[in-house]
Parts: sequence; structure tokens; C-alpha cells
Amino acid sequence: MMRKDKKTILGHYLSPLVYGANDGIITTFAVISGATGAALTLEVIIILGIANLFADGFSMGVSNYLSMKSQREYEEQRSGEPVMTHQDPAKHGLATFSAFVLAGSLPLVPFLFLNPTGNQQFIVSAIATAAAFYIVGSLRSYILDKPGWRAGLEMLLIGGAAAAIAFSLGWAVDAYLV
Repeated sequence: MMRKDKKTILGHYLSPLVYGANDGIITTFAVISGATGAALTLEVIIILGIANLFADGFSMGVSNYLSMKSQREYEEQRSGEPVMTHQDPAKHGLATFSAFVLAGSLPLVPFLFLNPTGNQQFIVSAIATAAAFYIVGSLRSYILDKPGWRAGLEMLLIGGAAAAIAFSLGWAVDAYLV
């Protein structure tokens, strides 16, 4: 039996890992940004962040599993034969969930462990989020033939735009309602 090298295994799971990590970072920071922009309490920010982390992570993992399983079933139905593929929907779903929770927890860490002082937690969270986007993005270059700085910057810019939208909307809705 031939052993697969780490690069081949990571390449096999690259899509659900990047998808899960990127969405985990974006949605968790978006929730935190929106809640901070709306001037919600620390407790509410933590509750929303943790609820998002696990509920959305589970949803993403299960959705990936169901979409891959549905596609396989459709292809088998069309061909009338079992489809031989190396993609295991359950393992891809687990990879999506794991990457989502691991990477998505980074924006929440400052709110869990730093004493609240002004906007310090949010600023540290924003820095941790930017670093997470850049690191996850640049790690793609381990598998892809793409410069690490470019892959990191690409993910940082896309994620940063989502975070800015969430913060702005939280601030605007709070200003409108108050």
C-alpha cells in the first residue's frame, strides 16, 4: 500500500479546510464586529460569538457533507452505477467544521481572556482576525503554486471587507434604533 505524503493529504482536503477556516474567521468576527458596533455588552458579545462559532460551524460541516453526498447520489442515479471517488463526504464535512471552529475562535479569544478596557478587546480581536486571514491564506501556498504573500493578502482583503461591512451595519442599526 502506497503512503500518501502530507502535501497530498492536505491537498485532498484543501477546499473544505480553506472554506471552513475563511468562513469561521469571517462570520465570528462579523458577529463580534456587529455586536461591538451596536455597543452590546461583553457578555452578549461572548454569547453571540460562541453560539455562532459552534452553530454555524456545525451548519457548514453538515452542509458540506450533504452537498457532497447529494452530488454523489445524483451522479450514481444518472449513470446507474456506483460512483468511485476518493472524496469522503463525512471527512470533508468534519474538515470544514474543524477548520471553522479552530480558525473562527481566534477573533473571540481577546473577549474571553483580556480585561475590558475601552475598545482594547475589539482592537486585539481585529488584529488577531487580520493575522488569521493572512496566515490561513498564505498557508494555501504550501499546496498551491502561488506566492504566500499573495495568497495571504487575497484572504485578508476579502475577510477585511466582510468585517468592515458587519461593523458598519452594527453601528448604523444601533444609531438608527437609539
